[in-house]
Amino acid sequence: MIQQKVKEIHTHLKRQAMHTLRLATYAGSVALLAALCKTAHADEPAADSGGFKLGGYSSASLTAPRQGSTEFQLDDVSLMLSWENDGRFKFFGELELEHPISWNENKHFNNQNTYLDLERLYLDYNLSDKLNIRAGRFLTPAGRWNLLHAAPLVWTESRPLATSYLFPPAVNGLMLFGTVPYETKNQNQSLEYTFYVEGLKDQIRDNYETIYKNVAGAHFTLASQFNIGLSLATFTEDKPAGPDYRILGLDFMTHIKGWELSGEGFQRFTSSGNDGGSGAYLQSAAPLGNNWYWLTRLETLHQARQDSAIVSGGRWVLGLTKRITPKQVFKMEFVGGSNEFTDTPRGFVGSFAVLF
Repeated sequence: MIQQKVKEIHTHLKRQAMHTLRLATYAGSVALLAALCKTAHADEPAADSGGFKLGGYSSASLTAPRQGSTEFQLDDVSLMLSWENDGRFKFFGELELEHPISWNENKHFNNQNTYLDLERLYLDYNLSDKLNIRAGRFLTPAGRWNLLHAAPLVWTESRPLATSYLFPPAVNGLMLFGTVPYETKNQNQSLEYTFYVEGLKDQIRDNYETIYKNVAGAHFTLASQFNIGLSLATFTEDKPAGPDYRILGLDFMTHIKGWELSGEGFQRFTSSGNDGGSGAYLQSAAPLGNNWYWLTRLETLHQARQDSAIVSGGRWVLGLTKRITPKQVFKMEFVGGSNEFTDTPRGFVGSFAVLF
């Protein structure tokens, strides 16, 4: 009887301790966001630090999906360290803590999906104004969204399906890139180019992420009033007898009377010539005044899964985005369409992101 009572007391104390820890973690996360907001407002010039700069971003969101329970989560905390001086070398690194904490109306607080992700870590060497060499881990230059996916830099909280499932998000290897300016009758333009090849495939698989190897490709952007890009790449799915893919992509972005119009499209083929999947999206951002914008996006995905089945689905996104400051963004959006995708559930999403 005494042993049972002691066991009950021990269980009660353990639950109270876990509850206190969860509350402390939540309070700490909120305090961190508040501190980041304060930092983002700071206007004092940074002291001389030998060419080093430390920054980052963070975002929090509230998701109410059609199927499932409402969830609040601190999505990510990303720290970025860069270094450059008057020489030819530059360094950049980004370490991101994904999903450090979430609260679900059924499961309460949890951090089961938390993991560290080394997003970028590379060294640049400037050979000339038109040629640079990059070595390390960098984001795959396929389209536009993948390079600018940080929450404070994009219009919506939900990411287009086509940019998540059809190519590797990052590459460990070597890159050659640069900009070649030229003139036309009406304006100055430039051709931006990138060539890259993988040196070491990813060793860590995050959640249900597909790992690729033997990655190589190129991206070209004609920068003018109407920016248009071309993506080319080859890679192999890292599994026994994994298929070899060839991908072709087009992207564009332009501004018309204050509107921003953008889009991307990708078509993937296997080495045998079969359909390897495709996807595309079109998006508009219309100014409403006082830094409010109305967002509309239509997207589609046609994906060949590992079990050789084909999954097709579409999404539409309607939302409002408020750029509170150049470093703070508030977003609200409704996501609809067909099929369910883990990264972009249908329903309501609200978020706040800050760049610091």
